[in-house]
Amino acid sequence: MNVSQRRLIRSATALSVMCILLSAPTSTFGWGAGGHMMIAYIAYKRLNPKARNKVSELLAINIAPSSVTSKSKDFVNASHWADDLRPFPEFDEFKVRHFIDKPILTDGTPPPPEDSDNIVKALEDNLQILQTSTDKNAQARALRFIIHFVGDIHQPLHCSTKVDQAHPEGDRGGNLFSLSIPDKGGKKRLTNLHSYWDGGLGSFPPTGANFAPPSLSTIPAAATLAMKANPATDPRLKLDGPFIFRDWADESFVLARDSAYQGIQPKGFVSASYTAKNLKVVRTRVAWAGYRLSALLNAIWPD
Repeated sequence: MNVSQRRLIRSATALSVMCILLSAPTSTFGWGAGGHMMIAYIAYKRLNPKARNKVSELLAINIAPSSVTSKSKDFVNASHWADDLRPFPEFDEFKVRHFIDKPILTDGTPPPPEDSDNIVKALEDNLQILQTSTDKNAQARALRFIIHFVGDIHQPLHCSTKVDQAHPEGDRGGNLFSLSIPDKGGKKRLTNLHSYWDGGLGSFPPTGANFAPPSLSTIPAAATLAMKANPATDPRLKLDGPFIFRDWADESFVLARDSAYQGIQPKGFVSASYTAKNLKVVRTRVAWAGYRLSALLNAIWPD
């Protein structure tokens, strides 16, 4: 049994346990649909004319599964296409490509082996398809994956897993880290660390029933808020080197280690100070993902 197979088995087992324990569903995916749509909105505004024309051409191709693709022909809605594949078992092989489990070691427990089939490899593979393939269907699928995976790799808990005696295989990027958050009615609501971050710590336009994406009308204001606090002039973005996927993953890992897992305990309650501090992190990662996605696509199709 290879590492990818072991990882899928661990994920399925852990997910079943957590669905029983928690009232909120666990997530093995990245930002919720709202977060991905914010990133895509930011990126699309910065695409050059040639890149805009090219992505419009590729997104118009109704690749399989057509029932999903037909609902996401525009750039912003295409951002959650890779998560919308979750009910289709023929796409299960792509689930491990939404993340990279870089271990956060806390008590001397040795880390599990890194799965070589991860989000960094996925971005590299799909980039090559976009740059070299003459198969339009393959390019159309690669584009949709890239739009999504650039978002995922900027989610800190998609590039980390906390390893300790209780979780020798890792806590699945916070999916096995249960916590309570304040509900609108003032009551505590059970969730997990990963899901809390997927929703932008409660700040993203919310996903509807059965993972329905939020309305497009809710995206501009949320995306603009992230951009205002994080201008594209920040030199740390390195927009002149838009293919440094491993560096993006390393950034997210550091933020998970130093921010997401700090000031919070398993089964604990999320404090207002934790949320306020990390809202800045969330908005920075969304803005940076959008800027970098546009730089990547503009580099593939320079005007």
